[in-house]
Amino acid sequence: MAFCSMFSSTFNFSITYSYRIKLPLTTSRVVTVKASSTDNNNSENNDKNSTDFNPFGFVTDNPSSRSAIQLPQSPAEDGNVGQMLYRTEDKGKEFGSYIKSGKLRWFVRETGSAESRRGTILFLHGAPTQSFSYRVVMSELGDAGFHCFAPDWIGFGFSDKPQPGYGFNYTEKEFHDALDKLLDVLRIESPLFLVVQGFLVGSYGLTWALKNSSKISKLAILNSPLTDSSAVPGLFQKLRIPLFGEFTCQNAIEAERFIEAGSPYVLKNEKADVYRLPYLSSGGPGFALLEAARKANFKGTFREIAEGFSTERWDKPIILAWGLSDKYLPQSIAEEFQKGNPTQIKLKLIEGAGHMPQEDWPEKVVDALRMFFF
Repeated sequence: MAFCSMFSSTFNFSITYSYRIKLPLTTSRVVTVKASSTDNNNSENNDKNSTDFNPFGFVTDNPSSRSAIQLPQSPAEDGNVGQMLYRTEDKGKEFGSYIKSGKLRWFVRETGSAESRRGTILFLHGAPTQSFSYRVVMSELGDAGFHCFAPDWIGFGFSDKPQPGYGFNYTEKEFHDALDKLLDVLRIESPLFLVVQGFLVGSYGLTWALKNSSKISKLAILNSPLTDSSAVPGLFQKLRIPLFGEFTCQNAIEAERFIEAGSPYVLKNEKADVYRLPYLSSGGPGFALLEAARKANFKGTFREIAEGFSTERWDKPIILAWGLSDKYLPQSIAEEFQKGNPTQIKLKLIEGAGHMPQEDWPEKVVDALRMFFF
């Protein structure tokens, strides 16, 4: 009632499936909110000149989300969360299976075989995404003779999302320990090739590498925060604000919005569906992201990475496969990081790719990794 008093009584509003908002069962079509400060006598004339107002427009400000989440004229066909989950529940699990490690169940993608002659590659994704981003890259490298693994971190993608305080608290140490146990279960032999990309858990992939350098033969880093100059994206800043973070983490399209905000491209709907699916399925992924973001020491981790891979402390080959159109991390971050260890760190610029080059232009990433790992 309080909401209705703000606007004319002649409107309804469109619904996005990312919010758990219930309408009467008799609702049969989508209509548009129109705001007016005039009385009813003038409303007809003002309607002709007024612009449509969507109170939830802040979650539909990117093209793929806007086209994907607006209800059609017949909501029963495609307009509720249950229908959306049914349509997308089998999407995005290419090359994947569930692996039990202790009390946790991981979703792990695998290509190639244990007999692959060129070695093992471990792919680690960043937040708030999932291993789905590596599907094309690992498929082609599997065909090229590598044995590839790409897990969804605990709390992300299709892996378990334990409630904080009940067996997993989303700290850096717990992510490291869980990854160690998973690698033991998978019987991945060392040394291996490691590929890391992204923020938060992506950064934890790099700090894991620093603690396990003997297990790594070569390291490939796709766009990731590498120095203290790296900015913390607004998403993670919002998550750390009390109450506002709880609201933000339950936005079912936050992952795709984050991807598109760092890229020159718009995700196709079939790809956006996969990044959206975990957040639609339950509140668990959002609260896992919230907890991880609040436990993280972003700037401290960035400094640890810059210092740990410097000349004095790291002696393994590193390639930076860097998307030039990254709107979060400019080329200068990669160049600054390279100066810390110019002998071991090589920079490969990927034109046309943004924050997630493995999603934006996987073919160029494959070419860079193939040359580096061969």
